[in-house]
Amino acid sequence: MSKKVSILGSTGSIGVSSLEVVSHLRDSIEVIYLAAHTNSDLLIKQALKYKPQAVCIVNELKYDQVKSYLSNTSIEVLKGREGLLEIASRENVDIMLNGLVGSAGMQPTLNAINSGVNVALSNKESLVMAGQIIKEALDKSEAELFPVDSEHSAIWQCLQGEKLQDIRNIILTGSGGPFRERNISTFSKISVEEALKHPNWDMGKKISIDSATMMNKGLEVIEAYWLFNFELKNIKIVVHPQSIIHSMIELKDGAIKAQMGVPDMKVPIQYALTYPRHVDSPWERLNFFECQDLTFQKPDFERFPCLNLAFQSLRKKGTAGAALNLANDYSVDLFLKNKIKFTDIFTINKSCLDKHDWEKNPDLENLIELELWVKEHVKGFS
Repeated sequence: MSKKVSILGSTGSIGVSSLEVVSHLRDSIEVIYLAAHTNSDLLIKQALKYKPQAVCIVNELKYDQVKSYLSNTSIEVLKGREGLLEIASRENVDIMLNGLVGSAGMQPTLNAINSGVNVALSNKESLVMAGQIIKEALDKSEAELFPVDSEHSAIWQCLQGEKLQDIRNIILTGSGGPFRERNISTFSKISVEEALKHPNWDMGKKISIDSATMMNKGLEVIEAYWLFNFELKNIKIVVHPQSIIHSMIELKDGAIKAQMGVPDMKVPIQYALTYPRHVDSPWERLNFFECQDLTFQKPDFERFPCLNLAFQSLRKKGTAGAALNLANDYSVDLFLKNKIKFTDIFTINKSCLDKHDWEKNPDLENLIELELWVKEHVKGFS
């Protein structure tokens, strides 16, 4: 019997890679729903190829186009934020892959969990913003959360067969991005084009900027905290420029387990969709005889101050993670539009983290109000 899958963010980098995996596993996976934000042309092509039961285009200005092109099919077409949340709530799928970018992915994750649907989670912001809320929802649901981020998938794989009491640390690796060795005095002059040129990974614009600031690694620390239930002091970061070791665990006897491979998101995506099996695939293999030297460095918190903000928010918990995540969404968007400097991303993120009205035990209403406040606060910087 085929596994029924919905893919949110199907036209983004994670969504496109996910559909490549689906094509490879076409005899065992069936696409039931697709959702995209704005890229209506690609969504139409995907719908005609994979023939889902329904699609959603969040940008309502593109709805008529999608509806018209699919009018001769049986595919239901939904629109807007309401349509996205409707698809995320439907129970007739086995797993929902959340490849949405930013805070927009939080509510769909929660909706799927509340519907008893497993979630393959690429949208780390879900846990950064609402880790406690999602954890409580999982406790009440039969749904499971499967990490798709390469680092968290690596930790997940390394944990298989191990007893948690035998593990000392989990170790997240990061490449250090394109500015690992750049003179710090020139950071204010970094252009959008420079920041988008990641040395190893082919990613979307938002996550590429997050990698350049290393905010991405900070958010991954928060995500790891909620995914794996380790104390902050037992979550480490190691800069590994080659991106061959995707993450590691350190056991109490001194042994290290690492998950390695070429930097290709299709590998963790496939594992999330086929768990607990590692099924055959055509993806590029790691050739040890052609592999460059593997090097490691300590994270530079002065060069990448956004890392400090992530640790600060996790120590504080409550709404701190949501404030930081929302601020980063808006600040990165401003940078991509050339309205602020690269270094202003940190300034804005810190201001929102420090100045928002902190709540210890936020609910969804608190998070909605917080987003409105952050959106208004950030306007003062552009």
